[in-house]
Amino acid sequence: MFGRPGSRLVAGANRQRCFSSSSRRSADFTHVVIGAGAVGLAVARQLSARPKTQTLLIERHSTVGTETSSRNSEVIHAGLYYGHNSLKTKLCLEGKRMMYDLCEKQGIRYMNCGKWIVAQNDEQWQALVDVFYFARSIGVPVHYALQKELDSEPDVSAKAGALVSSSTGIVDSHGLMQYLEGAFLDNGGDVVFNTQVTGISKTYAGYVIETVDGEGRQQEPITTETLINSAGLQAVNISNMLLPKTRQLTPHYAKGTYYSYSAPMPKPKRLVYPAPIPGHGGLGTHLTLDLSDPPRVRFGPDVEWVDDPTDYTPNQSRMEEAINDIQSYLPGIDRDAIEVDYCGIRPKLGKNSATAGENFQDFYIEHEEGYDGFVNLLAIESPGLTSSLAIGRHVDQKLYGNE
Repeated sequence: MFGRPGSRLVAGANRQRCFSSSSRRSADFTHVVIGAGAVGLAVARQLSARPKTQTLLIERHSTVGTETSSRNSEVIHAGLYYGHNSLKTKLCLEGKRMMYDLCEKQGIRYMNCGKWIVAQNDEQWQALVDVFYFARSIGVPVHYALQKELDSEPDVSAKAGALVSSSTGIVDSHGLMQYLEGAFLDNGGDVVFNTQVTGISKTYAGYVIETVDGEGRQQEPITTETLINSAGLQAVNISNMLLPKTRQLTPHYAKGTYYSYSAPMPKPKRLVYPAPIPGHGGLGTHLTLDLSDPPRVRFGPDVEWVDDPTDYTPNQSRMEEAINDIQSYLPGIDRDAIEVDYCGIRPKLGKNSATAGENFQDFYIEHEEGYDGFVNLLAIESPGLTSSLAIGRHVDQKLYGNE
């Protein structure tokens, strides 16, 4: 657990109410944030910085960031895929700038390694051309790879060409979340772990939250003036506890398996993505790097639609298909050195596309009509990590404008 001197930590069944000494109020807290992933932490940090407020962060696991936030590629996305006028584009661009700035100032590990998007045929090349013109239209630096650049990565196949994204990088997501948790506690925020939300009701003063501890024991109700649902894979279920049936949604889950690579070669020096496929639930089984020295190669994720958001068992049956995808842009790969590593699950509102176009699902971040003080964050998948700091600011503006 990451704490700071003077911060207040509330844990499990032994929690005690903590009140700001600067004001009296009709609810226990001014803000409650449900879900301590990267986005929930960023939101909680942002709101807890407001004067004369008391913010509580509720997490059902024993520590922060144990689900989607720690089971991803750790990529700082450039913002190339999400179309004009989408929240994903807006918040990814803002979040990318904020992320690099925060990492530099706070010593959070990151690497601005850049990314290639590679094409093997004319159809894929046209997809790159579309990405190129879109990126230029929103001010994201990209260029077509010159031959000397292609020669610098002789193991990477780009038969029809490659698009270079210089602002893509990777970040230590655990280090980022440690910092955000510490900053939240330094702001006087409180956090409670091993606590599952079981019911929410609206009152004249705000919201009443029912919870159980890790052993299923009912806890004292929590009251709050403002409620932020940032529960990730459980966010739709949390939303359905409060909103009427006519506004309730059905959660969908896209499971993605990641693969490790143990051979010393080939080992590209930047991220490599296949050309985007319209309508696909992800961005293809791409090559990413970690922050070890030297960086290790890993691949993933693929897309498998599942019903159980808690099943992180890798699906071995999809491995050959994934390796075939990898070999399309890394033909010299040693197939026997690729092994299943871990899985992540992305929250969805349908079997939606990860890129702009037909069936595209944007971030759902709404100050729900008729529920003053309730902000719903649904389908916060990629580029959620990149966008997390900007999402925190966006939620603050939803509640308080630009004051």
